[in-house]
Amino acid sequence: MDLTALTADEVRELLRNKKASAEEVCREHLNRIRQKNPEVRAYLTLSEERALKQARKVDRLVAEGKPLPILAGVPVAVKDAIVTRGVRTTCASKILENYIPPYDSTAVARLEAAGAVILGKTNCDEFAMGSSTENSAYFPTRNPRNPDRVPGGSSGGSAAAVAANLATVALGSDTGGSIRQPAAFCGIAGMMGTYGRVSRYGLVAFASSLDHIGPFGRSVRDVARALKVIAGCDPADSTTADIPVPDYEATLEEDVRGVTVGVPQEYFNGLSPEIGDNIQKGIDRLAKLGCKIACISLPHTEYAIACYYIICTAEASSNLARYDGVRYGLRAAGHDGLREMYKKTRDAGFGAEVKRRIMLGTYVLSSGYYEAYYRKAQQVRSLIARDFLEAFDEVDVIVTPTSPIPPFKLGEKVDDPLQMYLADIYTVTASLAGIPGISVPCGLTRTEPHLPVGMQMLARHFDEARLLQVARAFEKSGGFELM
Repeated sequence: MDLTALTADEVRELLRNKKASAEEVCREHLNRIRQKNPEVRAYLTLSEERALKQARKVDRLVAEGKPLPILAGVPVAVKDAIVTRGVRTTCASKILENYIPPYDSTAVARLEAAGAVILGKTNCDEFAMGSSTENSAYFPTRNPRNPDRVPGGSSGGSAAAVAANLATVALGSDTGGSIRQPAAFCGIAGMMGTYGRVSRYGLVAFASSLDHIGPFGRSVRDVARALKVIAGCDPADSTTADIPVPDYEATLEEDVRGVTVGVPQEYFNGLSPEIGDNIQKGIDRLAKLGCKIACISLPHTEYAIACYYIICTAEASSNLARYDGVRYGLRAAGHDGLREMYKKTRDAGFGAEVKRRIMLGTYVLSSGYYEAYYRKAQQVRSLIARDFLEAFDEVDVIVTPTSPIPPFKLGEKVDDPLQMYLADIYTVTASLAGIPGISVPCGLTRTEPHLPVGMQMLARHFDEARLLQVARAFEKSGGFELM
């Protein structure tokens, strides 16, 4: 039996029936990481000692005949923008190359309390700024489905770890598509909950009004289980909603007949034909499951990319001001005075994309431009959110492509920021509106090398349960394998 190819439910049942130990599962994953990570390059840092300690703790529960927590023994990878006590957290940046946090993020603490085994930290675009994981200061991650292609970003390392069987479940962060797009590129499921559903405490801030933490999994059930564990109000994060978290697994298998699925016309303009064909087959599959398909319009979609890249860069400019060489992180040598130290530290510590976004954000917040750019973008954001609210008066779920293109080649877009930004065109809208979204596999492209296609499903605020039900029904029907 391949212990690295199991779902979270299968791992827990294996331990409960004493057919394997948590330590065996953990060691098998660590061995596979040693073999495969030099090629995939999903991980930046391993936390082997911490993982084995947690696995032995789970094994003691089994030996004592005690009830096993919901994620007992499940190997988990964590994006390196999410802090972990005693384990290096770099945000894939040179400026935090040797930073070791003194505390755990709430999401990580909740996972371990549920029995999960944290294997290590995964590669990402620097400070979560990118769509390909090529902006890492250390190395790019490769797509396990095709090593010549990118895994998506910014949570590409987490998606690649799950797709390559280097972890059962992984945590990523999503600001404008950074969970959903790599999930699509790697052929797995990835979910962003409603803004405020999962605590951001311990997520290194990129754009605070847009950042989310969410799970990756090889199955919808794994995603539902992980989300149930990490979701909920947190006193350490004032933006979390004090709203009860449903038992997502309990309602996962409910019938979806009669669910109204909206298909927005704006999301099918300029789409790669191979992506469009698969998404249409996915929509047809939902219709066969008994869903009602309705054409809808989200008229302000065309403004989403411009709106998003004004708001996120403005917030990044503010959030990244703390990396100045004084309190923690890199401090450049050979400076003459405080201003020179700031300049040299930030020049040496930040990569090109981070510098680009800081400069853009500083510009749109500057005197004389704030009203024309930042305030206007916030107004447009309200219009985009209203589009969704009005649509959800008519439909239960909205279905779109996750990405307009299949996974592209390494290096293909790295020197063309605009084309890279446009890869987020279908995911940034949900982030701006604060609604939940999931990307699920929807077959492969027809032509060689047969690359994964992702279908995005969106729902109204805090209706993750309905989203997961539809995604699970699609998965069970064979929609993941559509050709």
